[in-house]
Amino acid sequence: MQQRGLLGRSGAFKLVIAGLVVATLVGTSRFLTQAQDQGEDQSNEAAAGRPFLGVSTSQQNPLQIALLHWYNANLTTTFTTAAGASGVAFDGANIWVCNNGKNNVSKLTAANGTVLGTFTVGTNPEAVAYDGANVWVANINSNNVTKLNGSTGAVIGTFTVGTQPNALAFDGTNIWVANGGSNNVTELKASTGATVGTFPSSGTFPAGVAFDGTDIWITNNTSANVTKLSPTGGVLGTFTVGTNPGGIAFDGTNMWVGNFGSNNVTKLSSSGSVLGTFAAGSGPNGVVYDGANIWVADFNGGTVTKLKGSTGATLGTFKVGTEPRAVAFDGAHIWVTNFGSGTVSKL
Repeated sequence: MQQRGLLGRSGAFKLVIAGLVVATLVGTSRFLTQAQDQGEDQSNEAAAGRPFLGVSTSQQNPLQIALLHWYNANLTTTFTTAAGASGVAFDGANIWVCNNGKNNVSKLTAANGTVLGTFTVGTNPEAVAYDGANVWVANINSNNVTKLNGSTGAVIGTFTVGTQPNALAFDGTNIWVANGGSNNVTELKASTGATVGTFPSSGTFPAGVAFDGTDIWITNNTSANVTKLSPTGGVLGTFTVGTNPGGIAFDGTNMWVGNFGSNNVTKLSSSGSVLGTFAAGSGPNGVVYDGANIWVADFNGGTVTKLKGSTGATLGTFKVGTEPRAVAFDGAHIWVTNFGSGTVSKL
């Protein structure tokens, strides 16, 4: 939530400083006076309609934020990528974004959003995953997956999978691909791209995939359920969730599923029991866990919802771009792709 600064005008400020006539504070007083002058200059800039560089949702004076400790990590910075920003992944230093409308992916520094490169992949890239060295991209309309060198962006290989691949997960050894059009998942050897196996998803139009440290979980978008697979592709269970489930994330113990059609998220235990269903904006899609909380992209609302991981309580709703699609966590910030505005937001 944005708040207004309460620092007084320079005259009031000088009276406060005058009350602290202590020789050892002279240097500090001079510093604060300079900071106040700078703060007023920047406040004037904000009043003139010139927002601070990168910050798209706040007119606050950054000196006031620092001095009064109001910063709560909810300011949003937005960077332009390309048309149809879709899947997003963090590689430990950089952010990778699928540009669905341009048949390429962008690599941005997580520190400041600088674009380090744009690399051609297949047709309509939809999802991206990192395997510790390389980047994998699911190309929904060319029915294949592209493997890129994580350092250079060079294409290492292109591998045929099922129809309409649209989600990816890495299990530490292999890449799992959800193929929406063929109702199955493909397991690829991460080192070579060779197909390990193709397994039925036990539902229709698989649209999300996640690894829980042992097993693979698949959301079946048009059958309103989630399938749990063993590492060898055996079906361990199929569990009912909300309408049109898409994104899915693991919190270290439980699975969280974004239900696009019913505007909520389902929390499942490792055995598939429903632990709770929680409202999450309009058209919840991408889901990510930050170590304590769950973040959900609300595609139809242009917002991101933050839920408490332990209880599902809503902790906040934050405005991002148009049609937020996917989310990623970089260890400090949440990154959101905005499909409709061709941008990525950093919270």
